[in-house]
Amino acid sequence: MTYSETHQQFESLFNHEMSDEQMRDFLYTIRLDTATSVESIAAAAEVMRSHALQLDIDLALRPKLIDIVGTGGDKSGSFNISTTTSIVVASCGVYVAKHGNRSITSKSGSADVLEVLGVRLDLDTKQTATMLQECGFCFMFAQNYHPAMKFIMPVRKTIREKTVFNVLGPLTNPAGVQKFLLGVFEKSFVPKIAEVLKINGAASAIVVSAAEGMDEISISGITYAALLKEGRIREFEIDPEHYGIAKAPFEAILGGDASDNAAIVHNILTNRATDAQRDIVQLNTAAALVAEGMARDIQEGMEMASEALLSGSAFAKLQEIVSVSTTL
Repeated sequence: MTYSETHQQFESLFNHEMSDEQMRDFLYTIRLDTATSVESIAAAAEVMRSHALQLDIDLALRPKLIDIVGTGGDKSGSFNISTTTSIVVASCGVYVAKHGNRSITSKSGSADVLEVLGVRLDLDTKQTATMLQECGFCFMFAQNYHPAMKFIMPVRKTIREKTVFNVLGPLTNPAGVQKFLLGVFEKSFVPKIAEVLKINGAASAIVVSAAEGMDEISISGITYAALLKEGRIREFEIDPEHYGIAKAPFEAILGGDASDNAAIVHNILTNRATDAQRDIVQLNTAAALVAEGMARDIQEGMEMASEALLSGSAFAKLQEIVSVSTTL
């Protein structure tokens, strides 16, 4: 379907103008595979974002916001790398507006681990905006921001195949984020999602997918990436050894349930983690800082990430996030 055709159909879907049978038939037509067009994904994301509750923040703040997020669906069982990275990035002075949910395909989603760490998930839009302005970080619990999904999700769950909804979450941030480090579960979607971000107005982004299918930058091997900057997209590869990181087996960054992963996050932020756990967070932080524009390249970003951890500012940021969220 063209952009306009998909846009029209999704407006009908989100306005609840389709019966359950019509919704199911429509979702079957937008199954997610290599043939799914950039235009269809972009239109679907734009409609879903327009129907979300919006975060009321100062317009001058919007261009400064970044989200560090994966599509999920990689079933890797890793600890919450994007969430940990988000806290470290925020400690570097970046405004992080994180959008996420509870676990769907893993044992611990971003909402699950943040909740165990002490972050409140029930803040309203005004409180969340205040939190972002006060400590440079907020978490938007997806199920609280997309009310239309309440009647779409039961139908979606009856479809076993991946649909376009499998990639829409990271593309529908309610804060109007314009900068991204975004992970996808399959290499072929790297340039495609970068094009979607460009169509939908992103200022800059790095889209990544590890060779083993993880929606993060890996330290086990090569990660495929695309950089969106100044309206242009450049594909490249990230080799951890190029940045002085010793490759580690994939098992070295596996996590567990929310409590297990919260303990890993705590250990990383207090410099008690394994080398592999620390390295993968530093590498992903570096890429996020490049996407944000604070670091000129990944090497400089690595140095900034290391300083944030060793100085204690990353752990102090977590403490601040918990404190602000619980006092609003």
